[in-house]
Amino acid sequence: MRNPLSQTIVSIKPSGIRKFFDIASERKDTISLGVGEPDFDTPWHIRDEGIYSLEKGKTFYTSNSGLIELREEISKYYRRRFNISYDPRKEVIITVGGSEAIDIALRAMIDPGDEVIIPQPSYVSYEPCAILAGAKPVIIELKNEDDFRLTAQELLDAVTDKTKILILPFPNNPTGAIMEKEDLEKIAKICIEKDIFVLSDEIYAELTFKNDHVSIASIPGMKERTIVINGFSKAYAMTGWRLGYAMGPEEIITQMTKIHQFAIMCAPTTSQYAAVEALRNGDDDVRMMKKSYDQRRKFLMNAFHEMGLPCFEPFGAFYVFPDIREFRMTSEEFAFALLDAQNIAVVPGTAFGDSGEGFLRISYAYSIEKLRTAMERIALFIGELRNGK
Repeated sequence: MRNPLSQTIVSIKPSGIRKFFDIASERKDTISLGVGEPDFDTPWHIRDEGIYSLEKGKTFYTSNSGLIELREEISKYYRRRFNISYDPRKEVIITVGGSEAIDIALRAMIDPGDEVIIPQPSYVSYEPCAILAGAKPVIIELKNEDDFRLTAQELLDAVTDKTKILILPFPNNPTGAIMEKEDLEKIAKICIEKDIFVLSDEIYAELTFKNDHVSIASIPGMKERTIVINGFSKAYAMTGWRLGYAMGPEEIITQMTKIHQFAIMCAPTTSQYAAVEALRNGDDDVRMMKKSYDQRRKFLMNAFHEMGLPCFEPFGAFYVFPDIREFRMTSEEFAFALLDAQNIAVVPGTAFGDSGEGFLRISYAYSIEKLRTAMERIALFIGELRNGK
């Protein structure tokens, strides 16, 4: 029988995040710090709006691009928060999570052989989606000594005459790194000079703890060459609602909508009505959750300091990325050993690219009580390693 499988698909590794989550879910009394999902329930007023839409029978397809009310609210949100204006009828599309937006953006823009620059460590979907679109991924290994930021020189060194897209994954999952305005201005200058498009994943834009997030699309000359990806999962604790969006030039959004039309039809209607409420009346919820994440972030940084475990300070998202190279174990070996010894599940840094070797991703989207117990167990574990037990 002929091989029924695509060799491209077979060659792509499954997500390293899910691997450890699945292992942890099968063990009793395991504290899992591996999943990037808010521990908050979706705020009641947002849930109520979804329930109300069902009660009113609003269960039909929306337009392929999504409810116009939602696209208008997204446009207002980006204008008031990040000083960028988008036409809700031509430059915004609602997707099934931010992941779908990443996928269809790359498929709409890539021809076979085009190169996509991907800074790593970063979210697990970028490289597979680039490969599925027919692109050649070009990896830039971000460095701890640069605070895991993308530098202008690193970008210049990676650019060739086949470079078409730069993926800009900030605030960053898994490191918590951010790019500030002066960093982005240097990157923007190169993108304009080299005629490179940018896919800016801003799903953690509301979760920054130093300065407010700056979108590269707000820098002069960049809006026309940037696709902005965002969604409702992180800021509004709406992971299971599966709702994201993309904004960008009309010619790109039109082709993204075509792919979305044939593959998806439209995002879930109930989720879209709930998201309208989130944008109109959810600012206080976002501030409350952000304050709690910041408290947890500071708690973890202090805990790592006390146990003498190096960890660069993250100013975005809800992850820390501690350095475990002193133990001369691979990230995966360390994670398995920690799971076996202390029933704590974390994600090896290599789940986010080879440059994540020697690091772990720990999510702080969990209660202080759970984090305190986990840190006590991790301190005990590394103490035993240092004592040669």
